[in-house]
Amino acid sequence: MEVNVLNISGKETGAKVQLPESVFGVEPNDHAIYLDVKQYLANQRQGTHKSKQRNEIAGSTRKLHKQKGTGGARAGSIKSPLFNGGGRIFGPQPRDYSFKLNKKLKALARKSALSYKAKDNNIVVLDEVNFDSIKTKNYVNLVNSLNIANEKTLLVLPAQDNNVYLSSRNLKKAKVITAGELNTYDVLNAGKLLLTTASVKTLEEAFAK
Repeated sequence: MEVNVLNISGKETGAKVQLPESVFGVEPNDHAIYLDVKQYLANQRQGTHKSKQRNEIAGSTRKLHKQKGTGGARAGSIKSPLFNGGGRIFGPQPRDYSFKLNKKLKALARKSALSYKAKDNNIVVLDEVNFDSIKTKNYVNLVNSLNIANEKTLLVLPAQDNNVYLSSRNLKKAKVITAGELNTYDVLNAGKLLLTTASVKTLEEAFAK
């Protein structure tokens, strides 16, 4: 798939870049995408939720009333889960939600997501992106020049660039990552995928391994 290369002003440079079919033209696998997104979201969970059981509640352990003859149910201490303020039965406990996926499956999921973006013509290729200073206005001017100000954008750079990253950080609909940080969730969550010619080569080399 051949795409015109634009500059940061939104104008065509006259150059074209070939998006490799092995990365941007595969047959999408929806189940691989589902598993990779599920793992990504699971890994974001802290898993620090916790409720107190009856042995952790502060309170007396004396028997509330005699076992028989009251006309009511028998009762132990006030810390029983049956009473207001007592411990919780089978409450949440700290746990790790992460799980393992094979590298080949994750690579297939990411190539599938990129192929969906290419199929829907939601990929914009830029010659390069660099800012002289850290200003949110710089990134706003970039998306305005490309006529995608109202879209969620994911900019993929070949390497870390603090000026670009910090210029986009205050914008809710903008995210900047490096090619090595690319994940299926971010690709699918973005309306437009912004790549540079260098990041296209980096992705091709990464998935060719």
